Amino acid sequence: MNHSCALEAVATLYHAWLTGLILAVITRKSNDAAEEFVFRLFRRQHLAMFLPGLKKLGLEREPAAVAAAKYHYFSNQLGGVKVEYYEESPRKAWIRYPPPRWIWKGTAICAIPSKVNRAILRGWHAHNGVTMGNLRLGFVCTKTTVDGQPGLEGYYYEYDHELAEEERLVFMPGEAAPFIDPKTLPKLDADSWPEERKQKANRNYAMEYIRSALPELFALFGPAEARYLGHLSALQIGMQFKDEIAQLINVGGYSPIDFANLFVILAEAQGDEVSFEEYQGGIRIIQKGWRLMRDLPVLHESVFECWNGLWEGLLAAHNPHLKIVRKRLDQGDPCFEWFITPLERNTSNLITDNT
Repeated sequence: MNHSCALEAVATLYHAWLTGLILAVITRKSNDAAEEFVFRLFRRQHLAMFLPGLKKLGLEREPAAVAAAKYHYFSNQLGGVKVEYYEESPRKAWIRYPPPRWIWKGTAICAIPSKVNRAILRGWHAHNGVTMGNLRLGFVCTKTTVDGQPGLEGYYYEYDHELAEEERLVFMPGEAAPFIDPKTLPKLDADSWPEERKQKANRNYAMEYIRSALPELFALFGPAEARYLGHLSALQIGMQFKDEIAQLINVGGYSPIDFANLFVILAEAQGDEVSFEEYQGGIRIIQKGWRLMRDLPVLHESVFECWNGLWEGLLAAHNPHLKIVRKRLDQGDPCFEWFITPLERNTSNLITDNT
């Protein structure tokens, strides 16, 4: 099994869950709730990632507009996003995301309200100048794909005056980006960014969004609602994407051991230490650590339950006659344990009553 394929599989799974989670909030809560959730998600992601990312990409000494646009160009490109960049001047730099849009993959784009899409820009793009300590930097959005235009595009512009909060993001649909020749796009330094590092960055890109999304989901909706939205969307994504994931990592079959192999490959590609063994007629899986939420407090056991929905969904599509159950989660435990057993097997002594 190619390690790069496993990294791609993890990126695919978490990318799909991000989109599915936002759609779950739109359809099961409201457009307004989804707008607030997406704003919080992208602002949290911005505050955690933007300045460290500028440093990693070597952009700290670029003019503010150029640095902000290049950050989005390089970081999104590393995350597998189709993106373009054009420097019009040191004070004006374009960023363009042609279709298909990464975050609204496939038919999802037809279900995204304008206000939810704009919340991305409010949460991140409009705050770049503030985080950089340059209150003259704003973002001008000229097109959005969710409104039927050929891509999300706009430019960072450094004004002659400091901007009020409501001036940091404006919409100018009468303007358009110049034609951007793909041959002119900047490239990352190959020595600093070898192929394996880029593949890990692609995996991290999708995982970091879920790392940011789950705490905001719980802060906004509370444990019960957040668990429902997070777990259901993860369960559905696991089922819907199992075949694609299994094909990427070349794991077939329907047995408990086949699924344990799939589990271990994905978990190790996430950066976790995992093993499995035969146990009382089934399979016992042991995972040490939890890279996804490392160094973050587990706000509620239901945060784990949301994430666990991915594994439940993958198994449901793998073999509906098997069941994955887990040992009670205790924040003091050194590891997580799951048990894969036939559905009809009595596992009451292994599982937690979560009703």
